[in-house]
Amino acid sequence: MKTVVLGMSGGVDSAVSAWLLKQQGYNVIALFMHNWEETDGDNCTAEQDYEDVKRVSDRLGIPYYSVNFAKQYQERVFSYFLEEYKRGRTPNPDVLCNREIKFGPFLQYAKALGADFIATGHYCGIAHENGKHFLLKAKDQDKDQTYFLNQLSQEQLADVIFPLADVKKGEVRKIADELNLVNAKKKDSTGICFIGERNFRKFLQNYLPSQSGEIVDVDGNHVGEHIGLMYYTLGQRRGLGLGGTTDGCGRWFVVDKDMANNRLVVSHGDESVLMSNGLVASSVNWIPAAPAADKFHCNAKFRYRQPEQGVTVEILDGGSVKVTYDESQRAVTPGQFVVFYDETKCLGGGIIDEVYKG
Repeated sequence: MKTVVLGMSGGVDSAVSAWLLKQQGYNVIALFMHNWEETDGDNCTAEQDYEDVKRVSDRLGIPYYSVNFAKQYQERVFSYFLEEYKRGRTPNPDVLCNREIKFGPFLQYAKALGADFIATGHYCGIAHENGKHFLLKAKDQDKDQTYFLNQLSQEQLADVIFPLADVKKGEVRKIADELNLVNAKKKDSTGICFIGERNFRKFLQNYLPSQSGEIVDVDGNHVGEHIGLMYYTLGQRRGLGLGGTTDGCGRWFVVDKDMANNRLVVSHGDESVLMSNGLVASSVNWIPAAPAADKFHCNAKFRYRQPEQGVTVEILDGGSVKVTYDESQRAVTPGQFVVFYDETKCLGGGIIDEVYKG
């Protein structure tokens, strides 16, 4: 009997994944990861999540363990997260958490436990052909999570199972309810992987000193004060403290960060200032390998909750890519990931470095 070590988070997706793996005849071991050292006052749910892992594992009759990767998380993910915010960018640490933790130290630890495979509760699929490993879209397109796995290497994908590849979210809830699992109705986590549901601004203030400054419109006119450029992202409307406009053109929104002068640039009315026609991305990871052509057409996402958009990709010297959109896009943000797709597969992705309008 093959052994699978499953990353169990305390949520319903990984819990049902454990049951599905058992049904398929695997010897399943649950492994809960502590990736964040909590301090007094932290609104973190790790303790409750681990209790849910214990109760689900007992219910399913599988062994469970806990492992602490907080040191690795600080070094490999959180330090990057802070540096990106210092640069005025908006990072996506969940992508790095997968590459650097869940498919890094977790994979190594699982192998030490005797795992033939590892598994997670991600909504995506895997295919193996002629020694190459392909990351597939999930059957449930509304829940597809390949965006967050775009940086995984061939080695990391070699021995992984995604039990929810062909299962829709509604079916997962139904299975959990029928099994009377303690987390059957537990709401999905929506927070950043280590911040969770706590107040983001308050959390960030503990690690990066905020420097207030001027808010100006696109013509350079003073319209207010910001509390620190790191707290804002392109296209943001809420939390600016500016309210509506006197000319009836609606609320203000962020269009740029002037890092050199510590100024937040805003506008209202016409959103054309937020539109771009292309981008340049670096740190590109291709799945399973770089395309044969230096220039090709495919689909892409610039954020997780977004329909795929048609793009032309040109591979540049040094491995970066220039991406030209079929149609202009709103608020494409440096620091986020652009992720490439064909009809059925995730082709990889890279970090957005700059956007351009021409």
